[in-house]
Amino acid sequence: MAATETLTAERILEATEEVLRRHGPAKATVVDVARALGVSHGSVYRHFRTKAALREAVTKRWLDRTSEALDGIAGDASRDAETRLRDWLAALFTAKRRKAGDDPELFATYSVLAGEQVGAVAEHIDELTEQLTRIVADGVASGLFRSDDPGVSARAVFQATGRFHDPVHAGEWDTPEADADFEAAVSLLLRGLRA
Repeated sequence: MAATETLTAERILEATEEVLRRHGPAKATVVDVARALGVSHGSVYRHFRTKAALREAVTKRWLDRTSEALDGIAGDASRDAETRLRDWLAALFTAKRRKAGDDPELFATYSVLAGEQVGAVAEHIDELTEQLTRIVADGVASGLFRSDDPGVSARAVFQATGRFHDPVHAGEWDTPEADADFEAAVSLLLRGLRA
């Protein structure tokens, strides 16, 4: 790190991601992150009090990238709820598949970290479910969907499509039938929601 650059939490998280990619979660240390930044490990600890806090922050950052992209679809009032729901589910599947395929080492690392960061993952799932709830509620309000409780329906949609976004199923995402299975599942769910 150049002496004129300010050490920020974001720079530390970027460096941590690279260190995790290189060394994996079992071997990556705060000292490795500090070395990559050209600072002392104490400088890193001033931003993140513990190694666990650093790992949680990098996991949350990774999960937030997906949430933020999907939020734009969920909030796009220019499209009807059915289109938004289909696009939202497709974007989630595409994002997860891309992360697993483009950088398998980092994806495997994040899968390990996500297993350690139960709170961050639960918060992420709550955020995604809230986005789905908004879409379903908009569909109900417009008369396109039928649901006594949009939150319950949204959670059911999320759980029913788990094969296409839960990292446990990453090995299935590039099978020849994955896209057809995804389309069949989404079409079935949409038929069930239609008023």
